[in-house]
Amino acid sequence: MPFVPLSFVVAILLLVLFGASVRQLGEERPANRPLLALILVSAFLSLLSGLRWGYGVQGAIMYLAPVSAAAVPPLAYVGVTKLVRRSRAPLANRLILHALPMVAIVVLLATWRDPIDMALVLIFLGYAVAILLLMRTGTDALRLAPFEEAVPAYQAILFAALALLFSAAVDTFVFVDMTWMRGEHTPPLIAVGNLASLVLLSIAAATASRSQSATETIDATAPTETYGDKETLAAVETLMAMKHVYRDADLNLDRMARKLGVPARQVSVAINRATGKNVSQYVNEHRIAEACELLVETDKAVTEIMFEVGFQTKSNFNREFRRVTEMSPLEWREQKARAARIAIKHDP
Repeated sequence: MPFVPLSFVVAILLLVLFGASVRQLGEERPANRPLLALILVSAFLSLLSGLRWGYGVQGAIMYLAPVSAAAVPPLAYVGVTKLVRRSRAPLANRLILHALPMVAIVVLLATWRDPIDMALVLIFLGYAVAILLLMRTGTDALRLAPFEEAVPAYQAILFAALALLFSAAVDTFVFVDMTWMRGEHTPPLIAVGNLASLVLLSIAAATASRSQSATETIDATAPTETYGDKETLAAVETLMAMKHVYRDADLNLDRMARKLGVPARQVSVAINRATGKNVSQYVNEHRIAEACELLVETDKAVTEIMFEVGFQTKSNFNREFRRVTEMSPLEWREQKARAARIAIKHDP
């Protein structure tokens, strides 16, 4: 029976994950290409790992593996920035800038191979810290992610940063093992550590890639106003109450700020200070408030209500509903119906 390395199985699973992520893309929402490319690169690295440690193949793999590994952190970072801020620079230009780590590894392969492992560790550490700095303001940092998906996207991005840190730790142990113990523990470290980090990173990338908001035309000349927190919050409340913008499933911080004509950071800070909540929580609570009313006042199905108030997935709707009310939508409807029957029964 032929031997099939675990790395090959992981590569196949990552390709399946890539295919599933691509199929979930809608026509209106563009693909987060860097995060999808990250999954493919991870699958390629798993394949190379299987060839090297499973079958002892060396040759070109000794060059392809470190260069491919150097592409992983930049792809993760560029993919995250597509959810954090709009860039006027073309994606190709940004990718060229972040190709410098790969160029550095190529130069080291041609001139001085000894520090390559530690160079990769520094690349992974540097980009992990950069991603964590982007996320320092919490879910409000994801200006371009729909509010419904901000929480899972934020968690996935933090998970990706931790996976980069974990991979850097594994590479450090591999470097020590190769230097001081003649690589005695390197194969199991590669098989378990690096493969685990690639899987975790790819799952996080697939989750975050689904949070790309719909594209829309940007008016760079649109005026913006600066108000105090009270004025900003009052404008937001008016927008919510009169125009019900929270029903827009693709609503995000950037789009809300443009509707108000104020900077996105100003909206975020005003809501944070006045309510103690981030913007996604604030918007989702407006959605849940209307859902609660519809559950009591109508006989509409829970799924119909979910779509009507701006949610697109049951998992996100149920999570936010339970966060706000501490019960499920059906439990809420049954409790209110029971309370109404008791009130009628005791009404003189």
